Amino acid sequence: MMIMRSNSAHPSAKRATQSRKEVTHDRIVEVAARAIRRSGYAGTGVADIMREAGLTHGGFYAHFASRDRLLAEAADRAGAEAVRLSADIAAAAAPGRSLQELLRAYLSKAHLEGVENGCPVAALGSEMHRQAPEVRHAATRHIKEMIDVVARQLPGWGMPGAHEQAMFIVSSMIGTMVMARAVDDPKLSKALREATLKHFSEVGK
Repeated sequence: MMIMRSNSAHPSAKRATQSRKEVTHDRIVEVAARAIRRSGYAGTGVADIMREAGLTHGGFYAHFASRDRLLAEAADRAGAEAVRLSADIAAAAAPGRSLQELLRAYLSKAHLEGVENGCPVAALGSEMHRQAPEVRHAATRHIKEMIDVVARQLPGWGMPGAHEQAMFIVSSMIGTMVMARAVDDPKLSKALREATLKHFSEVGK
């Protein structure tokens, strides 16, 4: 038996229904954005995400056409958060200190330990090439944005050399964090992060 939905609902009631759905959708994406960084793409299941969001598994397809669509939105959310935070840190820094403050925050102990709220590339980089095109596209867009944020902190911003230098700096930041999390020696983890900070200490001044 099919039950036809009426289109005669009051406009305000319709807006309220859409609003509730949007809020729920946003909550699922927020949970998923943390989960992929914490457990990886492969370790993030739809049932676990819905449970953490306080929802039933059966309601998933009212919001997403597929798991890949959810992962793409989660990657987009995580990447946007990382870029926005980096830009905010740079903007709040003292003149001539924006790049150093950005690097210091990225390579901090807090970021090292706060995987689920940190940079998704450092948390998921080795898995990204195995993901669906829409997931990789979301990650790629924010990697480009992060490079642009760093390039804007360099004295030669706008010149081809600055963009190339920014790509190197971002790659170094991410690679350092991956290695610092990979080792089981806290002293080495700290030394890796401090070495990168020291190397770039005069850049951007």
